[in-house]
Order: sequence, then structure tokens, then C-alpha cells
Amino acid sequence: MALSAKEKAATPEGFENIKSKTPPTNSVGWGALKSVFGQVSQYMDTGAALKIMGKMNQKKGFDCPGCAWPDPDDERSALGEFCENGLKAMAEEAQNKTIGAEFFSRYSVDQLSTWSDFEIGKSGRLAEPMYLAPGAVHYSPISWEAAFAKVGEHLNALDSPDEAVFYTSGRTTNEAAFLYQLFVREFGTANLPDCSNMCHEASGKALSETLGIGKGSVTLNDLHKSELVLVVGQNPGTNHPRMLTALEKCKKNGGTIVTINPLPEVGLMRFTDPQSPLKMLTGGTALTDLFLPVTINGDVALIKAVLLKLLAAQDAGEQVFDTDFIENSTTGYSEFIADLRKYDFDECVRLSGVSEASVLELVDLVKSKDKIIICWAMGLTQHENAVDNIRELVNLLLLKGSIGKEGAGTCPVRGHSNVQGDRTVGIWEAAPQAFLDKIEAKYGFKPTTKHGYSVIEAIQGMYEKEAKVFFGLGGNFISATPDTDYTAQALAHCNLTVHVSTKLNRSHLVTGKEALILPCLGRSEKDYQKSGEQIQSVENSMGVVSSTQGILEPCSDKLISEVAVVCGIAHATLKDRSKIDWLGYVDDYALVRNDIAEVVDGFTDYNKKLQNPSGFYLPNGARIGNFKTKSGKAQFSMNKLPEWSLQDDELIMMTIRSHDQFNTTIYGLDDRYRGIFNERRIIMMNGADMEARGLKKHDVVHIRSEFNGVRREARNFKVVPYTIPPKCVATYFPEANVLVPLDSYAHTAKTPASKSVVVKLVK
Repeated sequence: MALSAKEKAATPEGFENIKSKTPPTNSVGWGALKSVFGQVSQYMDTGAALKIMGKMNQKKGFDCPGCAWPDPDDERSALGEFCENGLKAMAEEAQNKTIGAEFFSRYSVDQLSTWSDFEIGKSGRLAEPMYLAPGAVHYSPISWEAAFAKVGEHLNALDSPDEAVFYTSGRTTNEAAFLYQLFVREFGTANLPDCSNMCHEASGKALSETLGIGKGSVTLNDLHKSELVLVVGQNPGTNHPRMLTALEKCKKNGGTIVTINPLPEVGLMRFTDPQSPLKMLTGGTALTDLFLPVTINGDVALIKAVLLKLLAAQDAGEQVFDTDFIENSTTGYSEFIADLRKYDFDECVRLSGVSEASVLELVDLVKSKDKIIICWAMGLTQHENAVDNIRELVNLLLLKGSIGKEGAGTCPVRGHSNVQGDRTVGIWEAAPQAFLDKIEAKYGFKPTTKHGYSVIEAIQGMYEKEAKVFFGLGGNFISATPDTDYTAQALAHCNLTVHVSTKLNRSHLVTGKEALILPCLGRSEKDYQKSGEQIQSVENSMGVVSSTQGILEPCSDKLISEVAVVCGIAHATLKDRSKIDWLGYVDDYALVRNDIAEVVDGFTDYNKKLQNPSGFYLPNGARIGNFKTKSGKAQFSMNKLPEWSLQDDELIMMTIRSHDQFNTTIYGLDDRYRGIFNERRIIMMNGADMEARGLKKHDVVHIRSEFNGVRREARNFKVVPYTIPPKCVATYFPEANVLVPLDSYAHTAKTPASKSVVVKLVK
């Protein structure tokens, strides 16, 4: 009997041979080197590995397809400007095995669905386009021309362009992303959901409202020169390991680092730089000066407690606030202070889960520093009150005047390598009118002004059969999104699902009535077109745009670039009714950049600027104190404490990544920094909570969530005792995504509330 869409989407419930032990006290160092060389030797050819190590993240090299952490503007490490997980990403992309017609004739979609995500990802690089016909159980080969025609046929058969969904992953380059959104807008819709909707959309909303730009305001050099860095809701040791080097430089320059997070992540406690023999021998650098184990979603309460003490000191005559900055550069101060006075310090401390003594330590640090940077990631952005979380951090920075000056500002740390660049060049379901006007002036068609689907809205649209074609430019949609069962059914309702990918993933197995897998070149591979080898470009987490050019020969002669895929589909779909020479772009990507220079602010002389080996900075008003808000000033905001409570038998769950993981890609089964090995179906629990429920180490439980009358269940998870605040638990995604309700999301941002799911356990 054929598997249902829900069964294909589910991660296997079987167990491996779990081992867990006390987490280490040091990060990177010898463990990272061992892990890196293990990945390289097992999955890559030695020659390819050496080439990659010498060129990844180097000037005139190629950009790592992993995280968006910035490269140094000046000198870069000759030993390798990459991290452990960056090389793991490359071991996935440049693995020495390919899969094509023979592989898919051997394994049916149902068979592949029973594999773990790790096994699916390690099956090999996709080598040729594949097609799943209606009722078929195996993918079969298809030519590129036929694949493009198939997409065009389905799109042109729709009653409305709004019946198509065009998703984008953050690994897509600026050139491909710009052309993709241009095609979608000329086709006639703005249904451009992207991975930003699921991670940092709340950051963009909060920062745009308060500071006039949806990006962070600091540079890498600012981080080195900061007096105080708060790292909130973030685990850089796993998700952005090169950030640890920047924090180490901050410490060397006299800076103080405070970590605010439910889990004591090892990467932020002590860092051993593997490029320093002395540090390898002596045990590295202690990074965190003060650790505050905040309860899940207790961040607004914690920051509000700090703000109350700062206000009390200011009222008592201490010069704590930067009154000149507040008077000249902000608005809403009086209303903010009046609202702040309504809150009780003791209650805020209680709700934060942090001891009063630790809160007062943080208050003393903030009082004595002026150059303050706050870094954050999805630990803050995936809650119903996520926008409030970010706005409250901005309030703290505004009171201290810590915006628009050296060593101070906002630092949202983005995940995927070009997720920020994709938004900059137009991947946005709610693009500003000024951008749409420039599209119309340049290309002669009028883009729709109607806002399109975000990710959550796209899933709902497919589920209700209002959207009938799903096209994914990169990514692993089924594993990245919340409410796995519902999302699987939504995709199954489509007439056609299409995925542009380098490797097989679970989304290729949860299909519409027809499906296409379109394999593309990887970031590390050479891209040959009529005008010669092509370069492309990306934007990092701090607004630097730089070139990226592959160095390896393509793993298959049947691969084409993302640019060629987009242009081929645009040409096959729009045909003579298009006003754009789509195929001309494929010959020379410099033509794409010429267009971007005309349409997107900050890209004047794009091709010329891209010749700078370090790239170039895009304009950033908040960085220089020029706030492009409605008032022209930075905006204080009023933010409520989150409104939720737990019954005696309830816990609050957050989904997290393991160390052998980046986004949905599973590199292995170990979480080395948390002392958990050979297993992913685990739930980390406070010892007292285990005792109260009669649970012992490695007992098996089912996890249930109920939201708006709908019960969800994730079965067979092993309990691991862990240092985590009471009533809080942590699980890995995508295994626990089935528990995350689609209708629980951040206000105004619709970021899924994956970090605050109320659950119960069944032994």
C-alpha cells in the first residue's frame, strides 16, 4: 500500500544506539578538527577538498553555502577562512557520489521516504533532471527542455497567477534571486514566500519600525571594538562558528560578553581556535563573563527588569541614559517611560527565570558601558511575541545611545548564506511600492501591488487548493516548515511540485500529482556560459556584497545554473508575451547585475564595485544614525510581557539544531557540544521535571501539543537530562516540527512560534 503524504513527510521513529554524557567545557579545538577530517575523508575526493579549503570564503574565491557570517574586510586566514560546519556543508555539496536515472529506478519514492534525513542527504549529488508522472512510484529522467515546458504548461493552465507559489531558499545568489522575482512579477503574482518568513522576519519588522532598516547596523570591526556584547537566543558555536573568533577579538580588546539563553551552549563558554597552536595546547579563551539562563520566552521580562533598574538609577540622579541622543535622535521616549513604570521589577525577574543577583550584575554592566552590541538569532524570533522581543532590545540600545556609533548597535545573525541578499534584490511577498515602480519603469510591465503569500499563507493556500503549483528555488520546504502533517497534505493537493536542488531531500518525496527535481550547480562548481566562466554575488549578515565563483568542475554534464533554470522556465512560460530577453541573461550574468544596479538601491556601478576583492557595503542608515522611519528618528516602543502560563502537567518546548546539522541538513547523528551521540529523537529535560513525572534517563515518551483545539503528537523520543530551566524542554527540528501549530506565529511577522510550544509528555 502506498504511503500517504504525511507518512512520507515523517522522520523515521526508530532509534539508534543513543549515548549521552556530560557536555564538554570547551568548543572547537581538537574535536572540530577530528570532525572535519572525518567528513572530508569519507565524502570528498582529497584533491577537491584541498581546493575547497584554499578558496572557501577567500577573496576571489567562493562563498560558503552555509551561514551568512561576514568575512574580514582585510586579511583572511591563510590556513582556512572556514569553520567545521562550513566544511561539512561543502562535504555535502562536493561529495564524490552522484545519483540519477539508475538510482531512482532502483528506489521508489515510498522506499526513499523510509530513510532518515541523514541517509537521504548522503545518497549523493543529483546529476540529472527527474520527473514523477501522475500515479508513478519512481522518478524517471526528463530533458531540460521538457522540464521547462512542463512547468510552463502547468503555470499557463492556472485560472490566475496567484494559484502558483514560488518559494526561495537563502542559498540562492543575488543574480538568480533577482531574475526569479522578476519572472514571478511578470507572470503576474507576488507569491514569493522565502525562508526569511520562518526565521528573521520578526527582526526585519521590528528593526524597520524602530530604526528604519530591516537589517543589523554593525560591522565585523564594530564587534571587535565593542565594550559589551549581549548574545541572546543564539548558539554561534554550532550555527555560526566563525563568530567565536570575532567574540575572542572583542575579549582581547577589553570587551565583556554576556550570554542570555535557556541552554548553556559550550561554544559561548570557551573557544579554542584550531588555527592557534598555543591555544590548542593551553585550552583556549573563556568567552562568556556572565551567563543568564533565561526561561524560554522570558526575554522581554528580563530586559524589562534591566530597564526598570536603569530608570531607577536615572531617576536617582545617575547619568545612565544618553539624554542628548534621546532628545535629538529618538521619538516616543515619554510614552515609553510612562509605560515602563507600570511594570514591577520583582514580577519581571520571576517571569524571566533568572536570579535577581544575575539581573543586577547585568544592570551594572549596562550602566557602565556605552558601546553596546546586541546579537540575536531564532531563540528570539520564533515566538508569538517575537517582534516585541526585538523592539525591547532596541529600547535598551536607544536609552544608552548605542546605535549609529562605532562598537555599538544591532546584530541579528542570519542563518543561510544569502538570505539577506535575496530580500535586498526583491524576494519579498510585500515589496515596497518604490521598488515595484522601478520594475515598471525598467521593464515596461506593471507588477501587482497586492501582497502575496508568506510561507504560512502559502501552506494554507495549498491546503485549501487555492494554490495549485509549488516551485521551490532551493531549500527543503517540508522539513523547514511547521505543522508537518498539515504541510504535507498541502503539498499533496498541488497539481505540480518543483524543486531546484543540489542534493536529494525529504521535500522531493512529498509531492503533488506531478513532480520535478531540477538539479543545479553548487556554489563551489564552475559555471560556464557563452561569455566565459561566470561570477555571482551574495550579501552577508552585515550588508557586504561580494563575489563568489566556483573552482571545481561540475559533478555532472547535465547540471545547469540556477540562473539558467530560472531563465529557461521564464522563457518557456511567458514566451512572446514577455518584454524581457530571458535567454540573453544566461549568456552573461554581468547583464543581470547591470539591471540590478538600475532597480535596487545601493547597487550603482555594481559590476565595477564587485571587482573589489573584499566586496562593498550597502547603505545602512542606522549604522550612521540616519533613521529612515516615518518621523526620521529612532522609535521607542511599548512592549507587553508575553501572555502564557503552564498547567502543572505542561512544559514549554523549543526546537533547536544539533551540532551535526545546519538548518534542515543533517550531517551526522552527534550533538558533540551537548554530549548527545548517535540519536536525534531526544528531548532534553530538567532533572526535577523528570523526577516529577517518574522519568529516568533514556526513557521513551510521546510528546503532545494542543493549540486551538487541534492535538498534535510526535512519538518515540528519548529523555536526556540536561541543564535547562524548570518547565522547559528542547527537541531537534525537523523531528519535532509536527508539534508546531501553523496558526501560532509572531504578530505582524508570521514567523512560526517554534521556540514556544506548550506540550505534555506521555510515557
